[in-house]
Amino acid sequence: MNYRHSYHAGNFADVLKHALLVRLVRALQRKERGFVFVDTHAGRGRYDLSLACEGDSRARSPEWPDGIGRLWGRGDAPHVVAEYLELVRAYDRGQGNLSPQPRFYPGSPRLARLCARPQDRLELWEKHPAECAALRDQFKGERRVSVHEADGYGATLACLPPPERRALVLIDPPFEDMGEWSDITASLGDGLARLPGGTYAVWYPLTDRARAEGFTCMLEAEALPSLAVEMTMDPQAPGMKGCGVVVVNPPWKFDDEARLVLSYLGSVLYRCGAAQGSVRWIVSK
Repeated sequence: MNYRHSYHAGNFADVLKHALLVRLVRALQRKERGFVFVDTHAGRGRYDLSLACEGDSRARSPEWPDGIGRLWGRGDAPHVVAEYLELVRAYDRGQGNLSPQPRFYPGSPRLARLCARPQDRLELWEKHPAECAALRDQFKGERRVSVHEADGYGATLACLPPPERRALVLIDPPFEDMGEWSDITASLGDGLARLPGGTYAVWYPLTDRARAEGFTCMLEAEALPSLAVEMTMDPQAPGMKGCGVVVVNPPWKFDDEARLVLSYLGSVLYRCGAAQGSVRWIVSK
């Protein structure tokens, strides 16, 4: 695997994914009983945005200025985005950044941990040895966080059903492989067979190659309650035009919160006029 998320951390895709992730975690926390958060492609958990321009062999343009950078100094975010933004700001300050620009960005494992209650657990999977070593160092000594250096597509078989009988599973692969959707579908199927009532969130890019139609057709055929949240930044972009998150078994009223998230982010993160966003039920509950 060649993908390194460090160069993309804090971009528009992270902002959408993580704002929605915080809403999903908070929705599961409406009940007192704990749950397990399973992250199949966890990355390193912490990203230094000052290093984002350093590529493997050449300098790169950092992506965070058009993502978290556009939100950083704003005070008009609705509550469904404001909590995510405050978590990121507090984490950045806690890591020692005193500059007016963001520097330290929390990935999905760290955001979930910042939201977690004492009764919640984290199961974090990362295949890349160096990324996993950094992730393990991030959570050293935390009893309710387990880090696994392994293929994350096996996480649903290994971690479900959990003792809590409640789970939020984030499947967030790099989409480097043409067979990624097949692996996602298989992993989701394993999870649903073991925990049919779990909540499963699948992130995907909007590109000409990584098309989600077959995946959504499968959800329709299986009659799985599912919601697609998509944001297109630039329909004419040669590469990634935007991104989406499909949520299987979405929590109550999550669709309403997702619409508020999209409405605000679309107005702030636009590239060509306002970004185009949609929230649609693939299969309604």
